[in-house]
Amino acid sequence: MSLSPEAVKTLSHITTATITTVLLKKGLRNVWLRGTKPLRPGQKRLVGPAFTLRFVPAREDLATPESWSKPISTRGAIEAMPEGCIAVVDAMGVTDAGIFGDILCARMVKRGVSALITDGVVRDVEGVLGTGLPVWCDGYAAPPSVAGLTFVGWGEPIGCGGVAIFPDDVIVADQDGAVVIPQAFLEHVLTEGVEQERMEAWIVNEVNNGAVLPGLYPMNAETKARYAASKK
Repeated sequence: MSLSPEAVKTLSHITTATITTVLLKKGLRNVWLRGTKPLRPGQKRLVGPAFTLRFVPAREDLATPESWSKPISTRGAIEAMPEGCIAVVDAMGVTDAGIFGDILCARMVKRGVSALITDGVVRDVEGVLGTGLPVWCDGYAAPPSVAGLTFVGWGEPIGCGGVAIFPDDVIVADQDGAVVIPQAFLEHVLTEGVEQERMEAWIVNEVNNGAVLPGLYPMNAETKARYAASKK
């Protein structure tokens, strides 16, 4: 799936909070990835197609430093990441083994990867921050991934933060965390997300002017009419 520059630009102005509201109205409740917090405060909103990676629990014969040299490894996965993607990593919520460190994150920057998102943690946190790669995760830890996880592959459906992510699903991440937009709902979010943002900005302005909430949020018929008139 290719995200157009126009779609990226539009989504970069729609908050994850708004996206969850828009998708909730379509019956999708589980789209916010638990445990995905921006590693750097003030990280700007980012948008991109998901490039999925998956870990399973550590098994002693497989989760070894030697595994890093095998074709199926995090190193191999990084070399397969296309420019502009967002790497979404299923670390099963494990927080005592860092999936990526500064060297791997530096290579992702060179590959043009937009961001790293995981329900796990990173290591070498100072170095990771120094690479400039935007990261959403559940913290940081000193031990390497093989201390608690076995890497098994990329480019397949995963679960991250309790949410199903398919390759090329659209990911939006900001200060509230990361959300997924299933491909089938992208056009809906692009249209309704813009309108939701416009409507809520109008409501905030009404509140700042002294309006009370009943009848305003949510809108009653009279308020809807005033809002409609404001758009003309």
